[in-house]
Amino acid sequence: MSVKNYPITHAKVGNQDGFCLPPAFSKDYPHLAHASGFIEVLSENTFLVRLNTNDVDDTDDTDGIMMSLFLDFLMKDAMNNPSQLVPYTNEMSDEMDDLLADVILD
Repeated sequence: MSVKNYPITHAKVGNQDGFCLPPAFSKDYPHLAHASGFIEVLSENTFLVRLNTNDVDDTDDTDGIMMSLFLDFLMKDAMNNPSQLVPYTNEMSDEMDDLLADVILD
């Protein structure tokens, strides 16, 4: 395998920091695009990324990312506007149960 270098940049998604790889990485290694793993810090400016390729899932994780972004937005809004929060009551729960009574899930 030939050695390829890919530039990374800082990425902030919601309240998490990370690194962003260029699209060329996903194009060259599509089977690694959704892999998970860990980082081993070797020195102040060097780290090694170890990916677990056995558990790579080819499904699209867009829903998970969108849910994470939505929940981050809700948390930020709740922290910035605590006076607009409404406690969830038993009446609200009963109303939800009534609305969902005839809903069938696959």
